[in-house]
Amino acid sequence: MKKSAKTALGGITASLSLVFMLLTAVFPFLTYASPEIAGTLLIIMVLELNKKWAFGAYVSVSLLSLFILPDKEAAMMYVGFFGFYPILKPVLESKLPRVWEWICKFLVFNVSVCISYIIIVYVFSIPIEGMERFGKWAIPALLAMGNVMFILYDMVISRLVSIYLNRWQKKFHSIFKI
Repeated sequence: MKKSAKTALGGITASLSLVFMLLTAVFPFLTYASPEIAGTLLIIMVLELNKKWAFGAYVSVSLLSLFILPDKEAAMMYVGFFGFYPILKPVLESKLPRVWEWICKFLVFNVSVCISYIIIVYVFSIPIEGMERFGKWAIPALLAMGNVMFILYDMVISRLVSIYLNRWQKKFHSIFKI
């Protein structure tokens, strides 16, 4: 693929990701879904180009999201996990045995989410409203539910990669003249 086509693909992917991130300003209930979708778009860049190009798109969407998005929690969820995980996932799956792969995936998820929420609370001063009324088990329970959702997210990404490779890649190649 020519460098101009790579740049065009990166720009299209980054702009679509940013559009999904901006949807949180219109629909506040998409705080977690929009970063997931925006990050999932990077899979095409990983598959068609390489991790470096996908990482460049991730950095640009991350910076723009942090600067222009009114929903800083959604921006931090993209920066802290959903943006880089689709780039990291193939690395973990190709280099590690299955058990260690999942241990590393869970470790990355839990550390990333905890750091993201620390930044959300202490840097952006967004309070976790009403959490204390649920008692001391509220945060561990939410983290446990997040881990269940992470398993589903990982499975969805794997399924989307399979669908892309089997159904959409030929169409994609014909559009971009690869």
